[in-house]
Amino acid sequence: MVRPVYDLAYAQCQPTARTALTVMFYNSLSYSLMRRLPVSAGSAFGGWMAGKLAPRQMPLRSARAARNLSILRPDLDDAQARAMLDRRWRNMGRFIAELPSMDRLLEPDHLAIEDHAAYRAVVDGDGRLIVVSLHIGHWDLIAAHLKLQIERPLIGVHQLPDDPTQARMLAKARSSYLEEAQSAGEGAARKILRHLSRHDRGFAYILLDERLDRQVAFPTFGRPLEPRGNVSIALRLARASKARILPVYLARGDGPRFTLRWHAPLDPAEMSQQAMFAALDAWFGRAALDHLDQWLALQDMDLAQGDAPAQGV
Repeated sequence: MVRPVYDLAYAQCQPTARTALTVMFYNSLSYSLMRRLPVSAGSAFGGWMAGKLAPRQMPLRSARAARNLSILRPDLDDAQARAMLDRRWRNMGRFIAELPSMDRLLEPDHLAIEDHAAYRAVVDGDGRLIVVSLHIGHWDLIAAHLKLQIERPLIGVHQLPDDPTQARMLAKARSSYLEEAQSAGEGAARKILRHLSRHDRGFAYILLDERLDRQVAFPTFGRPLEPRGNVSIALRLARASKARILPVYLARGDGPRFTLRWHAPLDPAEMSQQAMFAALDAWFGRAALDHLDQWLALQDMDLAQGDAPAQGV
């Protein structure tokens, strides 16, 4: 089963539905306000609100993120760790507040692409591609970029929150770039495979750091884990459809400004599944460590349980 694109509303707020943070942003008035405000102003407001409210309203997630940060970055002193965790919550708030403005975030003032010419040669070229990423910076903006700025038939996977108000607002925000997304479930992988098989230049987008059985298994951070969940599915889909895997992530800079970073495509015709997994794990593990203040899954993995990584990965 392909696990969902990890909606912030679902991941952050489902267990404490109707918190002040979700009420503030997931209603028609707030949506309209964020849409009318300059992107930078709306983003800053969302970051400020999340920094003030989220740690108190989500204490278990805050504590888990702090514990994981202490394992991954034991070099940080208390003040540095608190500052990083605060920036992380503010990134989550900015993410929510920016959703009504996705078309504006695609403008060059907000989105840059490393080695742009080489990247366009890859995505504009021939052959099927499975784009994989983590919940870093703004993962929805990647979906919007793939759908609206690249001429390939795109399919993705997402799951809306159970709350109908939140679901309606999120669906409205995503209507221009995720109208063809598949709901998570047993049939999602088969639908993606059919999509890729039908299109010589088929495009799929899958996030690899989903929470499964109360744990996030990817990146491994040195834990003795085999491919499982979405990363295993992406590897098998690539081999079955003869698609290359294109790793990307979107790092936030100053406010609502992002840089898309990418790795050369991994080709199942040239690499074993084990080698592809190792390459993905190394690249995304480094990306997560470099952007722990923007990584959603820091609050969802539990490095204190099971096969924990060595401190200071």
